[in-house]
Amino acid sequence: MSLAAHLETLGRPLLDEQLEHPTVRGIAAGTLDPAVFRSWLEQDFLFLLDYARVFSRLAWQAPDGHLGDLIDLAHETLHGELTMHRSLAEPFGADLDGAVKGPACAAYTTFLLDSAAHYGVGLAALYPCMWGYSTLGRLLPVPDDARYRRWVETYADPGFAALAKRIGQLIDEAAPDPTAAERAFLQGMAHELAFWDVP
Repeated sequence: MSLAAHLETLGRPLLDEQLEHPTVRGIAAGTLDPAVFRSWLEQDFLFLLDYARVFSRLAWQAPDGHLGDLIDLAHETLHGELTMHRSLAEPFGADLDGAVKGPACAAYTTFLLDSAAHYGVGLAALYPCMWGYSTLGRLLPVPDDARYRRWVETYADPGFAALAKRIGQLIDEAAPDPTAAERAFLQGMAHELAFWDVP
């Protein structure tokens, strides 16, 4: 079993907890209180700004053959996911530019930016977000409410799944210390679960 596949096996119970989280279930049903999603959306916007910085820090350390992969991921975060967040902001009344990081967001981004000081471990630390959201998108039902449907469809898109798979391949090729990779990955999974409590 590859290291990335091993991490996914370790993370699946925590992903199942996310699937049962009231915020995630509310998005999938299209019944989540808009004020809750507004708060979450603002925090996730701030998270993604730093997520792009994590990719950029890893790109600086990447082998020449993978420099483009990580720059592409930073670009997709800035111009794909963040664009989607901006388009969702108005229906929910979210103030993305005026938002301030809450404790869960600050703790998660600090962890990721610190982890990115080491190339292989940094990849393992960020994998819970890419792999987790891709899996959530694949497993969640598509809600009737168009505001929430756009969010689910973004992460259910095969193109996003391909980006997540690429991160798994980069982890396997980087071959970080397995114990350090497991620790970073499970910490990232714990931060992912805690992030749903932001509202």
